[in-house]
Amino acid sequence: MADEPRIAPVDPDAAEGAVKDIVDGQRKRWGKPLPNHLLYARSGAVFRGAESMWAAIGQMSRVDPRLRALLNRRVAAWNSCLL
Repeated sequence: MADEPRIAPVDPDAAEGAVKDIVDGQRKRWGKPLPNHLLYARSGAVFRGAESMWAAIGQMSRVDPRLRALLNRRVAAWNSCLL
């Protein structure tokens, strides 16, 4: 019970449109969809907002691009969001 989220995520196999594209990309890159995106996908507005935020972070020039993934992973670890 402790491993189950309070809010049920979207079924990644039933995803459509932009959500399906993101889920497929995450499967290719990470081996499975990221749980936070499946939760964001419950609301189209929240999902689009999160995707916009990640796109903006990806365009930031203050952080060396080689370090962005490492920083992202470290923050995910602090938030207990690792795969």
